[in-house]
Amino acid sequence: MAKQKTMSGTPQRRVGTILGTGFFLILSLIIIFPVFAGLLASFRPGTQLIRRGLAIDLDISTMNLNNYTYLFSGNADSQKYFMWYKNSLVITVVSVALTLLICYFVAYGLTMYEFRFKNALFTIVLATMMVPFEILMLPLYKEIIAFKLIDTYTGVIIIGLCGASTIFFFKQYLSGLPKDLLDAARIDGCNEYKISVKIILPLAKPAFASMGILCAMGSWNAILWPLLVLKGANKFTLPIGLNTLLTPYGNNYDVLIAGSMFGILPILVIFLIFNRYIIDGMTAGAVKG
Repeated sequence: MAKQKTMSGTPQRRVGTILGTGFFLILSLIIIFPVFAGLLASFRPGTQLIRRGLAIDLDISTMNLNNYTYLFSGNADSQKYFMWYKNSLVITVVSVALTLLICYFVAYGLTMYEFRFKNALFTIVLATMMVPFEILMLPLYKEIIAFKLIDTYTGVIIIGLCGASTIFFFKQYLSGLPKDLLDAARIDGCNEYKISVKIILPLAKPAFASMGILCAMGSWNAILWPLLVLKGANKFTLPIGLNTLLTPYGNNYDVLIAGSMFGILPILVIFLIFNRYIIDGMTAGAVKG
């Protein structure tokens, strides 16, 4: 009976595997299509884009490197583009570094220590994840005005330094580490700072890597909050700067798409290098103990 049950269940599992594979293959193609279409479009002149849109074909006669040559030519538009690129890099690097450190130490305190109202405090942190950013945008903007941080990198960076989702992820990851490590370190004479930095932090490298990539993607692609805070064109980030290339006549679509494709490069490189840490970090953070 057991043998018959196993044999009858095998075709069902195969059908499920085929259907699942087919579903995720179609989903992957849907996700990849806009990137591939944009990549092809970045090699076409603006007249072709206006006439044919994001056509998926490999007509070599209409493709060239003129758009990328224009970006690297050193003209006024090229200088503005790389200024925006530099601004995005600065904001992303500083934001990710500070966010990871602050959220790690918050999660460390919530995980490794026992104190009154700890669970209530963590519940409040989780509750903030349910509030849409658009609701918080106005009071946050008023605070930025009150602290005179309008048109500064600090005004862009500061509002995301203590992300609830990042704290939650770190807490879940640290919950899976044995607390005996802390007791052993205290017996050996380590203070609390050395325990958190020298012992626990190295064990949390997969969590740092996976959350670092996700935070970097969010900061690099952010447009709504930087658009509210940054007023001077010399401080625009790349998404805002590229948006200024649009005109009522659409005569900058070719440079816009080429700039967008080149703007993907930093995140793509980081992802290709550290993608295995995303799986390791997510898997370890999802299982407690």
